[in-house]
Amino acid sequence: MTEDKNRQDGDWDHSTHDQFFQYYANQSITPETLQRFRRQRDILLSLTPSGKTGLTVADIGCGAGTLALVWSELGHHVTGLDINEQLIELARERAKEAGIDAVFHLGSATDIPMDTASIDICSAPELLEHVVEWEKCLDEFARILRPGGVLYLSTTNKLCPRQSEFNLPFYSWYPGLLKRRYERLAVTTRPEVANYAKYPAVHWFSYYSLRAALAARGFNRFYDRFDLAAVLPNSGSKRAILSTIRALPPLRFAGQFAISASTIAAIKAD
Repeated sequence: MTEDKNRQDGDWDHSTHDQFFQYYANQSITPETLQRFRRQRDILLSLTPSGKTGLTVADIGCGAGTLALVWSELGHHVTGLDINEQLIELARERAKEAGIDAVFHLGSATDIPMDTASIDICSAPELLEHVVEWEKCLDEFARILRPGGVLYLSTTNKLCPRQSEFNLPFYSWYPGLLKRRYERLAVTTRPEVANYAKYPAVHWFSYYSLRAALAARGFNRFYDRFDLAAVLPNSGSKRAILSTIRALPPLRFAGQFAISASTIAAIKAD
């Protein structure tokens, strides 16, 4: 996972707990993970101009490079970024073994080593919650995306009592003071409480707060989880449920309380 970078690069701890590394190394290549990333890829492709090939994709918080594997299957070009040195090395090894022409950088989401307006699709799953100055990440995402480019974010959901960041019940509803206590424990004496993450979650969002933050940065079209789920083929019953939720704003809002992650796709204005 990628972290805020206001200091010199040498000040950052690029290491990881063995348990964290082994978990992500194993989970990143399971059939379920590959299927999830392919589904995400296909949804984002539906938001780009039809038939466009050779897209440039930024995978921010790339971990072991699974996104590069699935995007390269269709001939697109991925540049990954992560603060975890062991996972970056693993991503490079896997890309080499698969014959994939992908580039992976060790660094921060608040200082992305990519040119302005050079990226068609920027994906940053499960990242913002770990970044102290998360607003700088959004600034960077907006900078590197071309006009009409697609940004995909998934992060914590403060509306839903279910979450996977901390091994504590109803943690997303804890008051801020209690959250700060467990954040300190997670990086000192009890790393297991936050699944051995070097940079545990410190922020909690909603789809609506993310939409407002992105609108202020020049994005003008937004899709929540229900919009994105409706993009791909669904069974008749699921299609009817999604259609009902999307047609009724109160029901769409209520649905956000049942989902453990805040998910949004946004289009940068032309």
